[in-house]
Order: sequence, then C-alpha cells, then structure tokens
Amino acid sequence: MSVVEDIKHDLKDAERQLLVQLRLMRRNLRTQNGGARTADELTLGQKIADWVAGTMGSWKFIIIQTTILFVWIVLNVTAYVQKWDPYPFILLNLALSFQAAYAAPFIMMSQNRQQDIDRKVAEEDHRVNIKAELEIELLHQKIDALREKEVLALTGAIADLTELLKAERAAKAPKTPKG
Repeated sequence: MSVVEDIKHDLKDAERQLLVQLRLMRRNLRTQNGGARTADELTLGQKIADWVAGTMGSWKFIIIQTTILFVWIVLNVTAYVQKWDPYPFILLNLALSFQAAYAAPFIMMSQNRQQDIDRKVAEEDHRVNIKAELEIELLHQKIDALREKEVLALTGAIADLTELLKAERAAKAPKTPKG
C-alpha cells in the first residue's frame, strides 16, 4: 500500500462522504450559474417586494417624500388652496399610515428572501471551510508520512555510514600480536 493510500484509509467514512459531496457540488456549480436565482427566475411578488424595498430605502424617496409632506403642510396651514386637511392633518396621518402598513410587509418579504440567500451562502461557505480543513488535514498527513520516510531513510543511511566507519577503523587499527 502506498503512502497516499495509507492516508486515505485513515480518513473516516463521514469525512470521505463529505469530500465526495463537496466535489460534486463544485462540479455542479461550474456548469450552472452558481445556484443563485437570477432576476428572470423571481416571482412577480418577489420582484415587487425588491422594487418597493429598493425604492423606499433610497435617498431619492426620502427627499421626494419630505418635499411632498412639506408642501402638504404649508398649503394646508397657509390656506393657499382650500384646506382639504386642516391641522392636525388627519388625512396626511391616514395616508402615511397606509404607506407604512403596506410598505412594511413588502420590505419584510424582500429581507426574508435576502436572508434566505445569505443563509445559503453561509452554508456553502461552511461546507467549503470543512472541505478546506479536511484537505489541509490530508496534506498534513501526507507531509508527516513523507517526513517519516525521510527520517527512516536518514536513519538507515547513518547506520550504514556508522558500519562503514567501524569497518574502516577496524581495518586501520594496528594489529597486536597475541602472546
């Protein structure tokens, strides 16, 4: 069995299955658009929710709404035109309440959809991180195995050199007569 096969054998079944799943997902993502829904795939309700949230969350909307409110109040206070909504501006309050009542669900739908997208991205990031961790662990095991082989080879070389040195010293040592 080779070193790589030994290391692969050490991986747990769950880790191996996770690696296989992640590799399949990576292949699928290469062939698809990344799994994210494009604007064409969104439902009409999702498109409207995104448009409302995008519009109401802009400075342009804030400025236009502030201008309209200011003009409404000025026209009703100065009575330039017939007072259709005298102070305390009950009609204006009703209109703003309707706006808030309908805007909040649209914005929440858009945020929920974005939250789902973010959750899916976070899950994918988590899977990628786990895969990276497993791959790094596999690389560590390979390096450790290579280092162990290298240490064994060096130890063998040192033993061989030691034997050679002993033999050479024994050959050079003066022979003393027995007697």
